This record gives sequence, structure tokens and C-alpha cells, in this order.
Amino acid sequence: MIIKYIREGMVPSFILAIIRLYLGYTWLTAGLEKILGGEFDASGFLQQALSKTSGSHPAVQPWWGFFLEHLILPNADVFTILVMWGELLVGIGLLMGCFTKTSAFFALLMNISYLFSGSTSTNPQLVLLTFFIIISGMNAGKWGLDGILSKNMNRNASQESSEIALQKSL
Repeated sequence: MIIKYIREGMVPSFILAIIRLYLGYTWLTAGLEKILGGEFDASGFLQQALSKTSGSHPAVQPWWGFFLEHLILPNADVFTILVMWGELLVGIGLLMGCFTKTSAFFALLMNISYLFSGSTSTNPQLVLLTFFIIISGMNAGKWGLDGILSKNMNRNASQESSEIALQKSL
């Protein structure tokens, strides 16, 4: 019942739009800082994460450290580009309300990766807010391009079904 209300209610759609705009702004500014700053290199972040894999209670789990060391770190140049542009594109998608669920999914993927790598910062808060966007279905994008496109697609579909019904009756 609560999920249905979140997915269909007008008040939740407004609140979700505010959350979506906040998340979009956060991701957009993070991406722009990395792109325009010109000094971002993911290998430093990765090395720092690897340094947190030791001890009796490591901040970064050894299996994640193994993954970073053997798959991600050798391809740090590629992941530097993916992080910069991924953050920017997720921010644009969330701000515009375009491909909202897809943008939220990739935001969640990046945030969880950052958390697994031992970085907390605002990531737990962003993960929680992103979950609301994801479980809301199309309601989070209702006040954005997703809502506009959805209305146009529904209008076109109803016109086509009306035309088909008219042709069958003739």
C-alpha cells in the first residue's frame, strides 16, 4: 500500500522531484569538478582503497581489494573517464528527469562502489535517497522529461488504438 502510494501519489511525486533534483545537482557538480579540474585520477582513490584492506577489521573487504587490484587498477585510465563522465551524465539525467530510473541505478552502482572502497562521506545518504527514486517507478520522473515523454507516448498509443477500433468497425 505504501509502495503504491509512492509510485502513484501526487504528493510523493513532488517530494521525489525535489530529491531527484538534489541528487542530480550533487552528481552534476561532482562530475564537473572532476572534468573541469583536469587533475582527477582514479588510481589515487584506488590505491587509498587498497591500503584499507589490511588489519583485523579492514574498512575495505579483501575480496573487494582483490577486485580493485586485479581488474580496476590496471584499467585506471578507463575508470577515470568512466567516473568523471558517469557522474556528469547521471547528474544530467536526474536533473532533467530523463531516464530517471537508469540514472538512479548507475548513481546507486557508483555510490555502492565508493562505499565498498572505504569512502563514506555523503554516500550513505545518497544511497538511501536513490533507493526512494528507484522504488518509486515512474513517479520520480513525473515532473521531468520522463513525464512529458510518457504523456506523449500514452497519447499516441490511445490514438493508434482508436484508429484500429475505427478501422475494424468499418
